[in-house]
Amino acid sequence: MKGWRSRFIFTLVVYLAGFATAIYTLAPAPEGKAIEHSDKNSPQSKFNSEEFVENFNTGMHKCLEFGKEAALRTGKLLREKVKEMRDA
Repeated sequence: MKGWRSRFIFTLVVYLAGFATAIYTLAPAPEGKAIEHSDKNSPQSKFNSEEFVENFNTGMHKCLEFGKEAALRTGKLLREKVKEMRDA
């Protein structure tokens, strides 16, 4: 890798991969159970943590799938552009 552009793209990919890994690591597991609150009058008891976990997990998996598809499309586009540049 010689040019600053290559280094920049490599650094960007590594940074985004690390960020995505951190988000995925912090996301709750799909099979996780919510903690039950014993005090029914507390403000926390009105918050449905199971529903939140399920919605958050669904959203996180949608984001991951979108990211995978975007990475595949970007890789395909880059391969096509590199091939065009080599053939020209």
